[in-house]
Amino acid sequence: MKQIIECVPNFSEGRDMAVIQQITDQIKTVEGVRLLDVDPGAATNRTVVTIAGEPEEVIEAAFRAIKKAMEVIDMSKHTGAHPRFGATDVCPLVPVSNITMEETVAYAHKLGERTGRELGIPVYCYENAATRPERRNLANCRSGEYEGLRKKLGDPEWKPDFGPADFLPRTGAIAVGARDFLVAYNVNLNTTSTRRANAVAFDIREKGRPMREGNPVTGKIVKDEKGNPVNIPGSLKECKAIGWFIEEYGIAQVSINLTNVSITPVHIAFEEASKKAMERGMRVTGSELVGLAPLKVFTDTGKYFLKKQNRSVGVPESELIKIAVKSLGLDDLKPFNPEEKIIEYVLRDRSGKKLMDMSCAAFADETSSESPAPGGGSISAYMGALGVSLGTMVANLSSHKPGWDERWEEFSVWAEKGQMLKDELLHLVDEDTRAFNMIMDAFGLPKGSDEEKAARTEAIQQATRYAIEIPFRVMQKSFETMEILKAMAETGNPNSVSDAGVGALAARSAVMGAFLNVKINASGLSDKTFVESVLKQGAEIEKNARKTEEEILAIVNTKISA
Repeated sequence: MKQIIECVPNFSEGRDMAVIQQITDQIKTVEGVRLLDVDPGAATNRTVVTIAGEPEEVIEAAFRAIKKAMEVIDMSKHTGAHPRFGATDVCPLVPVSNITMEETVAYAHKLGERTGRELGIPVYCYENAATRPERRNLANCRSGEYEGLRKKLGDPEWKPDFGPADFLPRTGAIAVGARDFLVAYNVNLNTTSTRRANAVAFDIREKGRPMREGNPVTGKIVKDEKGNPVNIPGSLKECKAIGWFIEEYGIAQVSINLTNVSITPVHIAFEEASKKAMERGMRVTGSELVGLAPLKVFTDTGKYFLKKQNRSVGVPESELIKIAVKSLGLDDLKPFNPEEKIIEYVLRDRSGKKLMDMSCAAFADETSSESPAPGGGSISAYMGALGVSLGTMVANLSSHKPGWDERWEEFSVWAEKGQMLKDELLHLVDEDTRAFNMIMDAFGLPKGSDEEKAARTEAIQQATRYAIEIPFRVMQKSFETMEILKAMAETGNPNSVSDAGVGALAARSAVMGAFLNVKINASGLSDKTFVESVLKQGAEIEKNARKTEEEILAIVNTKISA
């Protein structure tokens, strides 16, 4: 599965759209990176740009944008309401899917090191990418702003993490970081009162509300020994919130920024706002997502509400999203389109013909045509996906079986695992065909000069290795599905035991079919050590799959004939 990160560079220009376009045009030169948003502000004289894609491509696009900003922005003439110290003021990377924060930090450091080395810009790393505790807070890194930067660079304590400690009058410095995803999210109330919406906001936001003497509304604000107001903390961490009235919809909202959804997820913010609103005589009617959010926000929300109902969470991704949208009331104010609001969906490659986008009949027609792909590898992956789908079905039926209510979670765990394996095997259906096409493309490379011949040979070997790895992965994943199928045959709904048996037949066939593809492709690879290892492992997987199939069928037949 693709790793996806978001990058949100802030450029110190928000008034001259021609300058901003020169910067964003550089981002567009990197294939695979999607420019999601450009948000200029005249008062701040600052533009916030949002891009997303695979990590290497994203940091390449960010580097090109930083380089162009260095050329077209003159910080010695910059004024604006927002704190700043550089032409590209900040450049945070945000993990979106299939990537850890630690990996994201490594990419932030890679971008920072290249920026300092090639462009000579002083680079400070902040948030999770910080190299020292005092640099974690962006405000500390940017203290003194552009006007105080020359002095700051002369202080050994503030030597940049990357790049020289040189003051560049036109460019300033840059803060490169790695942070968690920020979700902008509004909760709709059945009131027009901004004051009451603010009361809910103060109840839930981490900062809370000022402590007052006597009357909690009109009393004198309590201050500490330094003269700073003392606050009563709200109920949610990593949450900022305020109440406002939206004239367009004629309602008040609690406007929320969730700065770390791994600490306070969207569904928890919704539940807490609903609880606090009800305590104050109001009701939440729905909510609104501002901008985009990662897929995980929706799948986590769907699972949360299913668990509250004691229902299996091992349902398809589309069902989880539907439940999330309805549970949060994301379609309260206007229709909600997941294709436009989920980052991974916006970034989906829609070019070319994908097997998994076809109907069953079209897939069969495509397979039966004179084209050599899809072939046995893709069909093996699809058999594996169908086999585990049957096992997952049995798990879900068992979870909802009357009289088995106390066992819903047991079967939900199996169903959730089944959905994960199903999704990966479906991905491998198209990936096997792509691997075949890579080999064909490699054979089509020119072979005139010695250099061209060497490059062609290397490309063929790399493509061949990949064409072995993909069906081998199909073998591994298909065999993993048999654990679910065996469990469902043993403990699942007895009325569906035959479905577990059919699933086992499909899984075993998937393993054996994929192994045939491993073996035929292995004959063309020169790395015999790799080939020997894969064939040995493959033979063991095939042997175990046959044995497990026999065990499952024995259980099934015993129950059918009982």
